[in-house]
Amino acid sequence: MFDFNLPLPERMRPVTLDDLIGQEHLVGQGGILRKTIKSGVIPSMILWGPPGVGKTTIANIIANEIKSPFYTLSAVSSGVKDVREVIEKAKRQSKAILFIDEIHRFNKSQQDALLGAVEKGTITLIGATTENPSFEVNSALLSRSQVYTLRSLNEDDLLKLIQHALYKDEKLKKKKVELKEHKALLNISGGDARKLLNLLELVVDSIPGEEIEITDQQVMDIAQQRVAIYDKSGEQHYDIISAFIKSLRGSDPNAAVYYLARMIEGGEDVKFIARRLLIMASEDIGNANPTALVIANNAFQAVNVIGYPEAEIILSQCATYLACSPKSNASYMAIKRAKSLVRETGDLAVPMPIRNAPTKLMKDSGYGKGYKYAHDFPNNFASMEFLPDEIKNTVLYNPGQNAREEELRKRLRALWKEKYGY
Repeated sequence: MFDFNLPLPERMRPVTLDDLIGQEHLVGQGGILRKTIKSGVIPSMILWGPPGVGKTTIANIIANEIKSPFYTLSAVSSGVKDVREVIEKAKRQSKAILFIDEIHRFNKSQQDALLGAVEKGTITLIGATTENPSFEVNSALLSRSQVYTLRSLNEDDLLKLIQHALYKDEKLKKKKVELKEHKALLNISGGDARKLLNLLELVVDSIPGEEIEITDQQVMDIAQQRVAIYDKSGEQHYDIISAFIKSLRGSDPNAAVYYLARMIEGGEDVKFIARRLLIMASEDIGNANPTALVIANNAFQAVNVIGYPEAEIILSQCATYLACSPKSNASYMAIKRAKSLVRETGDLAVPMPIRNAPTKLMKDSGYGKGYKYAHDFPNNFASMEFLPDEIKNTVLYNPGQNAREEELRKRLRALWKEKYGY
């Protein structure tokens, strides 16, 4: 029975692997997760990926495919008591699956409550998280789970979702919809399929008439007027953290502490905020103010020990410090360039003088020959070639335009002017 009251993402939620759009590396023909599901032997697993890419959908498909009892808990609203109740029910059944959304929000005691049941096979755990499970899932539970990484949906995937909804959904089919432009739909939804479909339904409902054309301007106007409607599933969480980071990057402590307060008042996980501050300190400040990383790391450790409400003071101190710090993404860009170069050039040979030579045979073969030990030379520097010949003289780190990195640039120029041109 078609239920018009369900939001579009629920009405369009795939029920088979063949219906799922995206995640071809996992559930496409030959995908490892598809093979696992088809075998009928499901291990406990963690589905890790951005919001709205299919984590909950995959969990539901698994339950449908293997016809198992299926329980769902949200880590936002569930506690140890809820977990234990599900485990007791599962003991009277076989192959019961427990799906926990946002498992990264479970604290250690809540995760420990799962461990025994997972070890004994009482339940098969499927956890969904947007956070790196290496940091957010305790090691004992993680070691008993297979981690599957879901990728962001690309533009083709998102357009397929839109077209599929327009042609298959009974409600949307009542109007003749022509998608003249799609950039605004994709940009506002940020690659989140759930948010995209909520926005699509909002736009179609908001434009009068039975034959409509969707343009970027219409989408922008409707979204600005009624943003709360399509944000009803909780995706605003990601908009707020985005605004928070952009305010820090933009050196606006007032906006930063405002969005921090929004997250605190909304009950945001203190570790989530602190981890974002830690990442930002390196990605957007870096060597422009190396102390920023030290403060952010100390803040991360402190708020984990203290918790709310006092942790909000530490978060505020850290956020305002980072907002007021000089900014540089030079280190961030350096590793991006380096990774791109590695992918482009492959495994280039390490120059012989700087190879490790632990055996006589390797020394006799020229390993380490010609190496200049920097501390044996004036100013602890000896000019030599460290990069492979094929990419020698390549500049990957370009110091930012700020006082501290200008000092680094001056030193590099004095040492490497002839080679790198600093």
